[in-house]
Amino acid sequence: MDMASRNVHVFGRSAMNLMPFHRTPGCFVTLAVITAFFSAHAASDKVAPAIPIRAQTFAPKQVVLLEGPCKRAMQRDEKWLLSLEPDRLLSRYRQEAGLTPKARNYGGWEEQGISGHSLGHYLSACAWMYQGTGDQRFLDRLNYIVDELAGCQRANTNGFLGAMPNSKRLFAEIARGDIRSAGFDLNGSWVPWYNLHKLLAGLIDAYRYGDNPRALEVATRFGDWVDETTKSLTEAQWQRMLACEFGGMNESLADLYALTGNKKYLNLALKFYHQAILDPLAAGRDELPGKHANTQIPKLIGAARLYELTGDSRHGNAARNFYSIVLSNHTYVTGGNSQGEHFGPARKLDNRLGASTAETCNTYNMLKLSRALFTFEPRAALGDYYERALFNHILASQHPGDGRVTYFLTLKPGEAKKFLGPEDFTCCNGSGMENHARYGEAIYFHAPDQLWVNQFIASELNWTEQGLRLRQETAFPYDAATKLTITVAKPLKLALHIRQPFWATNGFAVMLNGKEADDAGKMEGYVTIEREWKTGDTVDVEMPFCLRTEAMPDNPNRIAIFDGPILLAGNVGAVGSENPVPVFVADGRAVTDWVKPVAGKPLSYRTEGVGRPVDVELKPFFATYDQRHSVYWEVFTEDGWKVREQEYRAEQQRLKELEANSADLFHIGEMQAERDHNVHGEKTGAGEYNGRKLRHAWDGGWFSFEVAVATNAPSDLVITYWGSETGQRTFDVLVEGEKLATTSLHQDQPEQFWDKVYPLPETLTRGKQKVTVKFQAHPGNFAGGVFGVRVVKRQ
Repeated sequence: MDMASRNVHVFGRSAMNLMPFHRTPGCFVTLAVITAFFSAHAASDKVAPAIPIRAQTFAPKQVVLLEGPCKRAMQRDEKWLLSLEPDRLLSRYRQEAGLTPKARNYGGWEEQGISGHSLGHYLSACAWMYQGTGDQRFLDRLNYIVDELAGCQRANTNGFLGAMPNSKRLFAEIARGDIRSAGFDLNGSWVPWYNLHKLLAGLIDAYRYGDNPRALEVATRFGDWVDETTKSLTEAQWQRMLACEFGGMNESLADLYALTGNKKYLNLALKFYHQAILDPLAAGRDELPGKHANTQIPKLIGAARLYELTGDSRHGNAARNFYSIVLSNHTYVTGGNSQGEHFGPARKLDNRLGASTAETCNTYNMLKLSRALFTFEPRAALGDYYERALFNHILASQHPGDGRVTYFLTLKPGEAKKFLGPEDFTCCNGSGMENHARYGEAIYFHAPDQLWVNQFIASELNWTEQGLRLRQETAFPYDAATKLTITVAKPLKLALHIRQPFWATNGFAVMLNGKEADDAGKMEGYVTIEREWKTGDTVDVEMPFCLRTEAMPDNPNRIAIFDGPILLAGNVGAVGSENPVPVFVADGRAVTDWVKPVAGKPLSYRTEGVGRPVDVELKPFFATYDQRHSVYWEVFTEDGWKVREQEYRAEQQRLKELEANSADLFHIGEMQAERDHNVHGEKTGAGEYNGRKLRHAWDGGWFSFEVAVATNAPSDLVITYWGSETGQRTFDVLVEGEKLATTSLHQDQPEQFWDKVYPLPETLTRGKQKVTVKFQAHPGNFAGGVFGVRVVKRQ
């Protein structure tokens, strides 16, 4: 039977009215009929929610993954987690507590000012893995770590636990109201509250999912220390402190309140309310451009939890509005967001495709927020986003060979995924430990008489409270179908809601016990079957994929290609090659006219006759690694390509002439280039933004370097800046010790790099082969960032 003609009842979205991915703000509606009153964390909570909870997640042990890509990713994660040594993760905790470390610490961030954060993620990952696999080794590690932390806490004597250097000095200053922050440091310490949030969250997971009562004891003593440390702070001092990234301290302290019933922790959670961010969001304003993305997301997860526990609509509105704003204005086709860790202008993504797009931590946190919001208001759109981000970012962020994970999931055309090494501990290394242990978390939700199937992932659900087992057998996404088989202790009346994805425009067939489900009922975005279920009942779902495209919100001629929910990536050459990224000259034809399947290879395609200079092979982004790739493609008509090709050739000629007239080209921010140019400085650092390396200085700092100059002609110093800079960025440019100019950067040429020319006085260059250039920040200001340095003969 033609699946498009099957008579299934799906309400709220059809092939004609599906909302596009970049939805407009305000997509949340008011809570409607209350079907249950319980918490998504009810298994161990002492505090009931203050709002209606309409859907609840299952405990991790109630959902077991079956064979499929998610199970294989989880198994790779298992191997990685078991290869890590708890004593190395504990090393600096013991050191800061005055105890002798039992092993040396790990590398990367674990030997820097943020050391210790990885242990919290590791505790959470072990707890989830124990629940999901039953492997005693994870529980043994969890119990050992909790015991060791309890020992460190006793040695500290005051309830404190931390691994950051100089932490005792730091928090003594905070306790007396001496608070200094430039955004990512608090009194000289790198994001200490963010760091401590990871540990507190890990201890709570160890209690909830590792059945370790001592973990809650350690967490409550830690919460008491937080209360004692901050008890004398004024509101102004709190807000000054919260300008520094603090992770989800509000969420974990709210959890501690729910677990203990002690309102002290709720009051603390409410104090971690960053007014400058949360007030505009509560009012529905998008003031995110220019903000560090992952600093903000955990604040909103905490706001959602506080809404649940207090009923204060301010927190609920902030969480809902943030989610809608990020999806509508700041999200790529992978479900990820941010470039260089920052949000950009609303719906302006076309020029934000660099090597550092889509930090993986961001998506980890957006999935947490999505799950929380679903419990308030079960909506298929939330499941749609979850599926997009899970398959096209999280699954794509793990190396299928050895389980390494990404920091950024680059979307720059022609780039290759970069996976972190075994000693490269970063924030995304930490969240990566958890990501691949949590695939089962949002497949199913429930209310007393309702069950939602939100994701099509091979798994078995054991709903012990209702005496129901549901086995979902599927090869999704390699097969666009799934089979649900019911086993019950006794007949059970239940409404089963099966999400109809927004992309299922080629038919969505639901069969009950081999026959069409003609009595399916209504719920927005779901096929709903309400009946008395018996052992052996089956539901078969067929949802054939179709090729489709999604365009950039600000450029309809830059597209991504999907097969159903799966983002396809094109192979554009080996790592290190310089092959150009092809464009597609499709003359407006439908994608199915020029993208054709490869026989015998599910989800594999090839373009035909449209690629310039060559056609490309396409396969799932999650299966693309160790090669240069592109997921975004420029499309043209023949006439449009002729114009573009001429522009391209003209630009190549300009660059050729520029190269011929250059006395020096300095790739600042790159290690060898900086050594060659004798870089020095104070309060300075190198980094990367929007795919370009940079160097800057802060708070009155400086950096200098040597560049070659033309010996027989006047020269110009050409400096590349980013045109959307904000904040305090006034600095002097000096050559050979003499001030050449004072520069202030502020939104000079938004969303693009631009060149500023500084003519070099011949009195400073005559008879010299090199000169020294210095960038000196004014007090309290940044110098730069400088993204490029070139010396050219003056024309």
